[in-house]
Amino acid sequence: MTAFANATAALFRDPNLAQDAVWRSGGAGLPVAVRVMMRRPDTVTGFGEGRFVTDSVMIDVECAALGALAPGDTFEIGGVIYEVRGEPVRDAQRHVWKAEGREA
Repeated sequence: MTAFANATAALFRDPNLAQDAVWRSGGAGLPVAVRVMMRRPDTVTGFGEGRFVTDSVMIDVECAALGALAPGDTFEIGGVIYEVRGEPVRDAQRHVWKAEGREA
């Protein structure tokens, strides 16, 4: 493991940054316990001359914990199920999946 991989793993083990979740492939696959970091930033969307601020849910999960992440996969976090929407992307080091979610 590289120093970056070790640092990423340590961040996901930190109880102040990450939390337990259950991932299911396609929303119905076998449950897999993972650690995730969740963010809820406001998103600004333009439409014509207007700007709209909406809530969003961003979920980060270690690539080492999941081989692949795809739209339609779900995460259960704190009793709430979030569905991955859009194509998830990996960070530059290929250590973290970043996905947008919505409550299912």
